[in-house]
Amino acid sequence: MPSTESAAGVAWDRRRELQAFDDTKAGVKGLVDAGVTALPPIFRHSPESLEGITSSNHVAGAIPTVDLAAPRREDAVALVRHAAGTVGFFQVVNHGVPAELMAGMLEGVRRFNEGPAEAKQAIYSRDQARKVRFASNFDLFSSAAANWRDTLFFHLAPDPAPSEELPEAVRDVVTEYGHAVTKVGLSVLELLSESLGLSSDHLRDMDCAENLNAVCQYYPPCPEPYLTWGTKRHTDPGFLTVLLQDGMGGLQVLVDGKTWVDVPPVPGAFIMNIGDLLQACISTLHLHPFRSPLASSLEVVLIDTYNSDEVQLVSNDQFRSVEHRVLANKSKDTARVSVASFFNTNIERSTRLYGPITDGHNPPIYRSVTAREFIATFNRIGLDGRSLDHYRLDRDTPTPAVEGCE
Repeated sequence: MPSTESAAGVAWDRRRELQAFDDTKAGVKGLVDAGVTALPPIFRHSPESLEGITSSNHVAGAIPTVDLAAPRREDAVALVRHAAGTVGFFQVVNHGVPAELMAGMLEGVRRFNEGPAEAKQAIYSRDQARKVRFASNFDLFSSAAANWRDTLFFHLAPDPAPSEELPEAVRDVVTEYGHAVTKVGLSVLELLSESLGLSSDHLRDMDCAENLNAVCQYYPPCPEPYLTWGTKRHTDPGFLTVLLQDGMGGLQVLVDGKTWVDVPPVPGAFIMNIGDLLQACISTLHLHPFRSPLASSLEVVLIDTYNSDEVQLVSNDQFRSVEHRVLANKSKDTARVSVASFFNTNIERSTRLYGPITDGHNPPIYRSVTAREFIATFNRIGLDGRSLDHYRLDRDTPTPAVEGCE
């Protein structure tokens, strides 16, 4: 990577500065502990990418709320269908996960990041094969600018790491939390299946939840929060995401492709969103009509198919994987903490092609792809592009094959 110019017009070697930062194995928290008062150049984003960073939009009702204990199941199904087909995000309440377990998970992540540097350095790694690791910015060396956050990563299913490999700060909580959030994810996948007129276990049988990774984000206070992002705009590459966040806020969702809307923290709630693969692909056995009581446009056309191992139905964007971002932390003394649980198929073992057949009225939008290839594309391009766009059939050139995935 050649030398470039900083905002002050001084030539600097970006690659050397990235490597020096990475070699500390202390992450962004290490910079804060060292007393930085100005944002290092590697974290400074371009003015174009910072457009709208100072705006804050509190739009009541923009993010729907789904009650998993609703008296009438069809009401929950309709709400999930509506949310998944429009904003792509929804708050989930009455999910059955104890408040103390949620608080314990957040506190464990905070305790790890604010604990001894040696604990972080011991598992600092960019090896995506490691089931437990700590790093800052998975795309540090390929992105245009780094984000102001550190990440603690756990592979929780299948074949999780033995408990002795887990950091002491979270050892007593992360496995139990993983089991609890899996139940929530499966419950919502059932509702999504039913919203399409499928049997409740259809998406589960499609292997949408065989793989679970927990990505624990730590956003330290930023000295110049309007010059960088906590996490830049992106979509999630997998099937479904379950997010646990603390009370600080900072998450924003792009609604209708136009307006960035705040996602306010709701005590006791999870935030869930549709991933790219769920937007693109839905495998079918028998699909029958379903009409949401919320909107007549949310009707699914009858398609009769068989052999679920070979025949699949693209949602053709009936579900929406929506761009979202996290503002850099403006607090002077308190870090923001969140835990994103990503559900996917078994990436290492699955050879299933997720691809489209259509109802004869709407042409397919995406080409067939394995989850392994799709996630590898996400890891290759990082947050500077959208993986889903690489598999659109209207692209002029095909996406090259890529190796390795997370």
